[in-house]
Amino acid sequence: MAGLYVHVPFCTQRCSYCDFYTQTDSRLRTDYLRALRRELAERAAELDHEPLDTIYFGGGTPSQLPIDALRAIFRTIRAHYDVSSCREITLEANPDDLSADYLRQLHSQLPIRRISLGVQSFDDADLRHLRRRHDSQGAIRAVGRCLEAGFTDISIDLIYGLPDQSPEAWSRNLDVAFRLGVSHLSAYHLTYEAGTPLHRQLLSGRIHAVSEDVSVRLYRLLIERAARAGWEHYEVSNFSLPGRFARHNSAYWTGARYIGVGPSAHSYDGRARSWNVASLPAYVAGILSGRPDREREVTDDDMRYNEYLMTRLRTMWGISLPHLRDTFGPRRLTQKKSSPKPSGFSAT
Repeated sequence: MAGLYVHVPFCTQRCSYCDFYTQTDSRLRTDYLRALRRELAERAAELDHEPLDTIYFGGGTPSQLPIDALRAIFRTIRAHYDVSSCREITLEANPDDLSADYLRQLHSQLPIRRISLGVQSFDDADLRHLRRRHDSQGAIRAVGRCLEAGFTDISIDLIYGLPDQSPEAWSRNLDVAFRLGVSHLSAYHLTYEAGTPLHRQLLSGRIHAVSEDVSVRLYRLLIERAARAGWEHYEVSNFSLPGRFARHNSAYWTGARYIGVGPSAHSYDGRARSWNVASLPAYVAGILSGRPDREREVTDDDMRYNEYLMTRLRTMWGISLPHLRDTFGPRRLTQKKSSPKPSGFSAT
């Protein structure tokens, strides 16, 4: 089964660490929705009637879209895609967007049942430094409102390795995270992406990156605390209650087909990757003129083989030797068997 990714580029403000394509001008929303719905309709044939297993609204900030806009998007999806066996539909959200009324409508009027909250930290000083609009209590209240609205599948994102962050400060974040009642945690080490405000501050000496030793201590602390809470560490940066892993993201690590719509969205059909232009005006102009601004790269057997190994070794499921043989041929299996086994090699 296939996946569908919908990129919603709108943000109220740009966070200091972010290098994703985002757009702060909400006046472009109407044109975006027209183009998005047309792209959804035109690209459905790429799946050859393959049913959707997952739908993921990412961004940007999908929770910036009003309920009526989301309803319109779902009308288009239902009209052109087989959603009869779709098992997971996720909406990324910022804590400060989620009023009780918005969540109630989201749960009662739409098929979205999984919320991914961009918390990033439960430390107010960190949140100000990251230019997040919410504070720690606002994030905690947002989780509570999600639960009250009926959402039981809630993920939160956290960032660690922040400037001068101590293990004690990170431990306090984890104290809050594991008692909130959420089912999933994605925790990523801060990367200083070129061109971002945090990267400029690092270059100027205004902030200091944590040392490699501290980074290792923070990651080990994360793993230990998740294990103590009974959570599964199913991918390098992802943890969940048993069996509650993110199906959509996990499909990326298995080579499943997916379509990505919206500016900068990526797609994969099993043989080739494509990606839309990372500009909302150019995206809209291309789609509405019938000349989508999209690039494409055909992958060869070696690329797909190497990607399979690299992505699967990031997960607790490891490498399936039967899948390796069936997908890449017995030569690859023999090649792998004759190679030295790295420490911790997992094969099923």
